Amino acid sequence: MTSTLPAPTVVDSPPRRPTPARDPVWVRPSFYALLLFTGVLYIWGLNKSGWANAFYSAAAQAGSESWKALFYGSSDAANSITVDKTPAALWVMSLSARIFGVNSWSILVPQALMGVATVGILYSTVKRWFGPAAGLIAGVVLATTPIAVLMFRFNNPDAMLVLLLVAGAWATSRAIETGHTRWLIWAGVFVGFGFLAKMLQALLVVPAFALAYLIAGPPKLGKRLGQLLLALVAVVISAGWYIAVVELVPASMRPYIGGSQNNSILELALGYNGLGRLSGDETGSVGGGGGGGGWGETGLLRMFDSSQGGQVSWLLPGALIVLIAGLVLTASRARTDVQRAGFVIWGGWLVVTGLVFSFMQGIFHAYYTVALAPGVGAVVGMGSVLLWRHRRTIIASATLATAIAITAWWCYHLLTRSADFLPWLRWVVLVGGLLAAAGVLAASQLASRFGARLGMVAAGAALVAVLAGPAAYAVQTASSGYTGSIPSAGPSTSGGFGGGPGGGRGGRGGSRGGFPGGGFPGGGFPGGGFPGGGSPGGSAQGGSAQGGSAQGGSAQGGFAGGGMRGGGGMGGLLDAVPVSAEMRAFLQADADKYTWVAATVGSQTASGYQLATGDPVMAIGGFNGTDPSPTLAQFKQYVADGKIHYFIGSGRTGRGGSNSSGSSASSEIAQWVSENFTSSTVGTTTVYDLTS
Repeated sequence: MTSTLPAPTVVDSPPRRPTPARDPVWVRPSFYALLLFTGVLYIWGLNKSGWANAFYSAAAQAGSESWKALFYGSSDAANSITVDKTPAALWVMSLSARIFGVNSWSILVPQALMGVATVGILYSTVKRWFGPAAGLIAGVVLATTPIAVLMFRFNNPDAMLVLLLVAGAWATSRAIETGHTRWLIWAGVFVGFGFLAKMLQALLVVPAFALAYLIAGPPKLGKRLGQLLLALVAVVISAGWYIAVVELVPASMRPYIGGSQNNSILELALGYNGLGRLSGDETGSVGGGGGGGGWGETGLLRMFDSSQGGQVSWLLPGALIVLIAGLVLTASRARTDVQRAGFVIWGGWLVVTGLVFSFMQGIFHAYYTVALAPGVGAVVGMGSVLLWRHRRTIIASATLATAIAITAWWCYHLLTRSADFLPWLRWVVLVGGLLAAAGVLAASQLASRFGARLGMVAAGAALVAVLAGPAAYAVQTASSGYTGSIPSAGPSTSGGFGGGPGGGRGGRGGSRGGFPGGGFPGGGFPGGGFPGGGSPGGSAQGGSAQGGSAQGGSAQGGFAGGGMRGGGGMGGLLDAVPVSAEMRAFLQADADKYTWVAATVGSQTASGYQLATGDPVMAIGGFNGTDPSPTLAQFKQYVADGKIHYFIGSGRTGRGGSNSSGSSASSEIAQWVSENFTSSTVGTTTVYDLTS
């Protein structure tokens, strides 16, 4: 006797706790291929960037020599002043440098590995609720986003920040599945340590995480609220322990907190790196204290303008379309539906972060947009797969086709901004994307086997078309070297809408840009003149801006395929100055007799000399030269005690421009030195011997 069993029902939303199931045979190899591709893209040729951001590389070098410098994130091993961020990202670099030596690879490879891990976690999180195809799309989108390629090959804190926040999204997803408090606490821990990487920016994802759990968490409302309160406590403890330690340690026993005016890490977190970024009132900033206005135009189109567009916005229009569609398709489902929760997590991440970036009045650089890349990748993966599953309905298929067509058009538009970069590619993207959109729409209405095949071909063509532009930018970015404080991915661009004064990319190609509008906010530099004066480091020694043999004998400047990219090459403010062999030997003579072999205004100027010599160099005034560290009285005492050998003239003297703010201590020190000590010249660099 035989019986007919009903066919299993296929639903869009998986069970709350996905049960282990055997994936199709293609899933695991494709995942490994994604990780391998990401690893190669992020690691290949990393040494082209030399010290990358020498400001952080010098701090990593200091941390490799001094545990105290490592803990506080000091700019030098003698612990005069810290970098202007909390130091979690530096901890990883410093430990790597302790183990493998101070060089490009030891500093940059950890960032690349963080990128591979971020792609892997994003894939796993999206796959869990939407299937392997969605996870792969999300991972590929993130891996090939141009600014992600740059920042996971660079040593700014953003690599660690993005990794920790994606881990927080993963933990929140597990909490929504299970209702267990421990997962929410883990999410809080990840966000808290994200704060220790880049302060208040880490909190931008908190509203999305909290809202998703408040809506979809399994327990009753009262318990959900209690669990979220515990998660908030976890955030506070994970971030606050370090803040408390630094605040409680007497100032005389620790370095000065760089970026603050009152030697307070709370001031740094809430002011210069916190609310000041929103309002533009950033005391001590090169353009601060004046309510902003020097960092490009704000508004809804900021993420699409000529500075930010090519960094991250390639798939942003399509992401917003499928996000709305995904929320509509899941709106009538049960409160605890995990797919709707996924759209709340990643869509909330994308919208909140994007709006804050679009309207913040203070310091804003194009590389900040890397924080949008995981949200774009996740939403595109989830939304496109969900719409594909509903493609038999005309509204879903039309929405998906519209998203493909608009994304292809936007990618075409972005490619036109780089007129000389693969000019044929823009037409392939536009025509291919429009044909793919038409194929998706047509195939959805055909029930035959031909319709299914056409749909698969159209879907594949759509992916190729919308990813071709960012992938080309990604490869171009990975093939170049980048240095300085404000790098920007991809080839040089022009045009666009809402681009702010001056158009252009800002920060690309040496001094052509550096800041939005092509110049320094407010005009001029602190104290007047050009950072670094005439030629602060003497001869460039064959074009190497990174200290020649300071990295194991390998010059880190010139490389095959062109010169360094990005950085805004205003030597001394935004990038390390070139240091000649003559200058390096001059500073290293009798270096062991002094606490600091030299002092100079500004952290980037100091970092070049420190990385070249391997000895502590005092950064007077911190990054901008506007911090009151040291005061003139303190500096005089250091000189009287014989702790500083040389003062290196840099042409930068702290506060001076109309839009500058903060302390004028560095101006006072430079003036006192010039009036009381005799100058000499090494190459073309002005040096004062403070022991004569």
